[in-house]
Amino acid sequence: MKTTRRQFIGASLAAAGAVSLGSLADQGERPQRGGPRRKGRSLRILVLGGTGFIGPHLVRHALKRGHTLTLFNRGRTNTHLFPELEKIKGDRDGALGALKGRSWDVVIDNTGYVPRHVRDSATLLADACRRYLFTSTRGVYADSLAPDKDENAPMAVLEEPGSEDVSAHYGALKVLCEKEVREVFGRRATIVRPTAVAGPGDRSDRFTYWPVRIDRGGEVLAPGSFTDPVQFIDVRDLAEFMIRLVENNTGGAFNAAGPEADLSIAEFLYGIRGITASDVRFTWVPADVLQMHNVRPRRDMPLWTPPREPGTTKSPINRTKSVANGLTFRPLAVTALNTLTWFKAKPAREQQLRRGLSPKREKQVLAAWHAR
Repeated sequence: MKTTRRQFIGASLAAAGAVSLGSLADQGERPQRGGPRRKGRSLRILVLGGTGFIGPHLVRHALKRGHTLTLFNRGRTNTHLFPELEKIKGDRDGALGALKGRSWDVVIDNTGYVPRHVRDSATLLADACRRYLFTSTRGVYADSLAPDKDENAPMAVLEEPGSEDVSAHYGALKVLCEKEVREVFGRRATIVRPTAVAGPGDRSDRFTYWPVRIDRGGEVLAPGSFTDPVQFIDVRDLAEFMIRLVENNTGGAFNAAGPEADLSIAEFLYGIRGITASDVRFTWVPADVLQMHNVRPRRDMPLWTPPREPGTTKSPINRTKSVANGLTFRPLAVTALNTLTWFKAKPAREQQLRRGLSPKREKQVLAAWHAR
């Protein structure tokens, strides 16, 4: 049954109330739609990557579901993780030889950014597995501001043919990566397109900025209009969905976007406020004023982008197909609290946020707004 916005906010407020009583735990593993994995369906899964942000959550969930995993990566990141698993060392740029002659039921590709690399791995593994799941991005869509984009929306085009500059052409290169996977695997290809991924372990700070900033208290600059839509996906919800797809041998493209009900920036910020006892006051500054002060959407105000039409409340990414195929969602309060707890546990030297306004810059913009 579809969750309404009111039900989602109610669940978040209930979770926030549990936080205030000190009883909210990390809701890491929950029953999935469709019940437990069927007997005899244990899979041998090769993960290309597995030690970054999404990977560890995916690996842990797959192990709890009874699957056998092998990790392939360069052996440079979080090498201490999963000592019990088979790890194959190699490089997607010309060093895939260690995978030759091996076979798995499923390949999950979390580290494909350059079409050439994806083509090489897909071609090598075409006869070595029955399904290839590729982790793509919501950035593949041509019009980032168009509301309610489903999986058939127009795709981005690489403006510099042949370029492998991921920082400049991230979304367009992912489009070409998807194409490589489909050309090799056809109906055996599964494409997952996450929106901004949130939760413990996220070092991009796209979501993390908000619970950290709100927990600090005081006057918080809130961007745009109350009704501007916001989307994100908890990394654990994403991991569970990906494993669900391969367990069911489900092909096709899927938008991995949450929450299930459309969420406004006001509901988002006030929902996060519910997890902290800090004295917080939101001051809403219109989008045109933020633009005058060079406050950038997504970078300085993470997750927020002013809609093309003022008053638009519809989320940019449609997730109907994914929900029908088993995507479920944690309450906002759970994601926010778990992320804040993870952030506070990091060494002080690692607690410099990569996104969002600095305290000094935020005060400057607020002062200018009050003095208008």
